[in-house]
Amino acid sequence: MIRVLMIGPDRSVHGGISGVVNNYYEAGLDHKIALCYIGTMVEGSKLRKLVKAAGAYVKFLSKLPFYEIVHVNMASDNSYRRKAVFIRTAHFFRKKIVIHQHGGDFETFYEKEQTERGRKKIREVLKMGDAFLVLAPQWKALFGRIIGEDNITVLPDSIAIPDAFEKQYDNHKVLFLGRLCREKGIGELLACVPGLAEKIPDFHLYLGGIWEDDELHQMAEQDQEHITWLGWVSGEEKQKWLRECRMLVLPSYFEGQSVSLLEAMAYYCGIVASDTGGIPQMIEQGKTGLLVPPKDADALQEGILRLLQDDALCENLGTAAREKVEREFGIEENMRKLIAIYEALG
Repeated sequence: MIRVLMIGPDRSVHGGISGVVNNYYEAGLDHKIALCYIGTMVEGSKLRKLVKAAGAYVKFLSKLPFYEIVHVNMASDNSYRRKAVFIRTAHFFRKKIVIHQHGGDFETFYEKEQTERGRKKIREVLKMGDAFLVLAPQWKALFGRIIGEDNITVLPDSIAIPDAFEKQYDNHKVLFLGRLCREKGIGELLACVPGLAEKIPDFHLYLGGIWEDDELHQMAEQDQEHITWLGWVSGEEKQKWLRECRMLVLPSYFEGQSVSLLEAMAYYCGIVASDTGGIPQMIEQGKTGLLVPPKDADALQEGILRLLQDDALCENLGTAAREKVEREFGIEENMRKLIAIYEALG
């Protein structure tokens, strides 16, 4: 049986990579291969994060001799810096390395925040990967310019598809799921609320996530008639809101690929999302949802209003989105491809 030592953020972390890893576990990847997962980051204070990272590295060293493949889930910024240590260590011990890049803003991190010396070090680390996984074709092009395309494979995120059901579009409930911060477009989303409420009095926005910006949190609290903060939702509670709300909005400034967007598509939701990153791979303009420019509150409001006012359009897009997820983003096919990548390294 293939033995894989996988690292990434702790599975309790509220974020996309943890969601991907948890989906793999729920789908039974650990029964198809010998899988050991080590969480390298937790939420909380800098001290708590430092202690977690140090403990993870000690555990990694103790496990490393017993695994042939090291699978590293990473993004950019601090995520890259942490994982670079593990990658260099695995490379020193001549392990096969799979680098799984999830971040949506690596280009800014690499091109604008590094010196030439820093970029050289990043290239050295990334080239240590025997397989390099990205979420969408545009990321293959980006990383191809950095390390060459030879070892790069596009492996989109995936989800378990829920059973079919009859979605109701007779409400004006709009859902957001994710980090509640400026980079997710929450400022623009909140700016849309007064205009939407004026045109559709029973419009209501439900925000599922953890606040990372106090100013935005205060803005949302000022209109509790039209905005409800759900906190972080998962499991059956998340399924309830995905089933109940007619549409999901994702106005991110950048995005690798969004698991919450895939989940909304699987629940027949109408989608309004930013035309950025890996989102256009999932949302085809006017076919499986509506795309709007990032940081454009007027375009965002227009897109949301269009789906709120046109039940038939919302239903047609939601149905097409469900069909696309079934065809292209089911987790069983994703795991088959991932295991094939592992086997090819053997």
